[in-house]
Amino acid sequence: MFDSFAGGDSVRLDRPAYHADLGRIYSGGGIGFLNKLERGQHFRERGFPSWEAFAAGDWERALVLADERREEYAQELAEASRSGVRHRRLRVVEFPVTPYVQWELHVLRVRVDVGDDIRVLDARAITDIERTRPVPEVVVLGDEVMYEVVYDAEGNADGARRYDDRSLIRETNTGFDALYERGVRFPAFFDREIADLAPPQVTSVPEGSRDCR
Repeated sequence: MFDSFAGGDSVRLDRPAYHADLGRIYSGGGIGFLNKLERGQHFRERGFPSWEAFAAGDWERALVLADERREEYAQELAEASRSGVRHRRLRVVEFPVTPYVQWELHVLRVRVDVGDDIRVLDARAITDIERTRPVPEVVVLGDEVMYEVVYDAEGNADGARRYDDRSLIRETNTGFDALYERGVRFPAFFDREIADLAPPQVTSVPEGSRDCR
């Protein structure tokens, strides 16, 4: 699974170019679906109010601010539905759950509440797949284009590698589908593993940044 990924030909895009390229293709229509696979466990999300509150240790405020995005997320999904684009997200989670992932899953819960299709996969279930490298952190737009999110030496979001090889994209989508079938539906996972956790103790924020929710 994902065996050909490391050797695939790609074009390196900086962060603004990545955002512009993804937006252009997504808004152009005809992609059918968007698959997103998330693997990292520690990130910064500078400029995202809920994350800023979380990083400052104000857990209750972080949750309130996350919920305030509800209408925005609902509109985003409604627009995707009108465009005929199905969104699926698979979030790999390591145990013990990191403070960042605990926070992120509360944000994703808001998205699920308004109809987003998200599943969660325990990292311990894919040790056979990750013997040599973690599964890739990717955004795939139909069978047309795929982006591997790139981070710099400090772990800050630094754009993406764009892949156009249709056979590699199909292989990656097949891998995504297989992992998605292994995943647990978000509400069940959240209620079992996350809902009753005490607020995370954020003493310092690990280096790294990513795109806001």
